[in-house]
This record gives sequence, C-alpha cells and structure tokens, in this order.
Amino acid sequence: MLAFRAVRQLRDFVLDLALSVRPGETLVLIGENGAGKSTVLNLISGILTPDEGEITLGDKILFSSEERINVPPESRNIGHLFQSYALFPHMTVAENVAFGLRCRRLPEPEIKRAVAEQLAVMKISELADINVGRLSGGQRQRVALARALVLEPDLLLLDEPLAAVDMRAQSAMRRELRERIRETGIPCIIVTHNLRDAVELGDRLCLIEDGRLFADGRPEEVLGMRENGFIASFVG
Repeated sequence: MLAFRAVRQLRDFVLDLALSVRPGETLVLIGENGAGKSTVLNLISGILTPDEGEITLGDKILFSSEERINVPPESRNIGHLFQSYALFPHMTVAENVAFGLRCRRLPEPEIKRAVAEQLAVMKISELADINVGRLSGGQRQRVALARALVLEPDLLLLDEPLAAVDMRAQSAMRRELRERIRETGIPCIIVTHNLRDAVELGDRLCLIEDGRLFADGRPEEVLGMRENGFIASFVG
C-alpha cells in the first residue's frame, strides 16, 4: 500500500495533500493543467522532494521530514512512465528495456531472460533489435511499459500513458494497459486528461485543484459532481 502525505511550495500555490492506494488498485488523478498532478508523481518517485510530510510504500519509508529519511529515486523500486516515455533514441528496444536491470548490475544471462520474457508479455518480441526512433506511438508505449515492469516495481506511476498513441489504437491499448496493470497486482497511479482513460482504467478518481484534494471516490461519484467547473468540462 502507498501512503502519501506531502507539502511542497510550488510557483503559484502550496501543494498540500494526502492520498493512499491499495495493492492492485488504480488511482487516477484528474484536474486542470498545472494543478499539481504530475508533481505528485515526481514527489512519490523521488524526482522532487517534499518540504515536509511522509511517503511510505508497504513497510518501507521512502520519505519522512520528521525522521530525515529521503530514499534516492533509484532505490525506491518504482516504475515511472513519463508522458514523453523518456526512451533512449540511440538504443534498441531490448537495450531500452534492459537499461534499469543493467543499472542494478544483474548478471547478463538474467537480464537477457527477463527482457525476453517482458517483451513477449508486451507482444513486441519482434521489435527487440529495432531502434526505438523507428517505432510508432503505440509501440513506444509498450516499450516504456515493459521497461518499467521488467524491474518488478512495488508501485507503477503513469503520466498520460496514451497521449502519444494514435487515436485509432487507443481503445485497444487501453484494454491492454488495464490487463497488464491487473496482472501485476501492484498499486498504480495514473495522471490523465482523457475521460475514457479515467473511466476505463481507474478504480478511484482524485480531483486535484491548486495542489489540494477536492474529491476522492469511485469514477461515477466524482464524475457526477457536475457543479464543479472542471468536472463539467471534463465530462462535456
């Protein structure tokens, strides 16, 4: 289980919120651009540091201002898929997926086996030796997700995971993504501006406004709050 409580001074406001995600649960963060959604992911993964608060994952403290604990990003065992996917364009698909494992200095046979298994799960084995710069948006999404999952993370963070996928392929990719998340059984947080992503991927929705948690509940509950300006425009 992830338990997050953090305060962070941002340019226009103070982000101050708490949330939790249970094992196997997918939490979707929605809200206006600049509301603090991606900042939450960066605070959890360790890219940014809270001014105060506490972040725990299972029985491990990742950050605590009171106890002066701040585990570095590479030691948090969190899979973070960025909106741009952040793949290495000069590397092949297999090299991209293997990158994190090589950083952990695992034996090469173990790396090759894990990469081959993950490529097969993501149905991209035939792309192993292709440079990622030649891939479509949907293929890059699979590679980025494979790179995150091959590390067997304790938490998965996805920032606009389907934004670079062709509109015609998004429905199928959405189904595949939900299947992969369900299979891992780990907690997952998704940031999206897409209504279908929120409805089809989320077990819970959290609406963030200016760094504060405005609503938290089942998708139908949160999306039913039509008196809220963002929800009204989000639902259309």
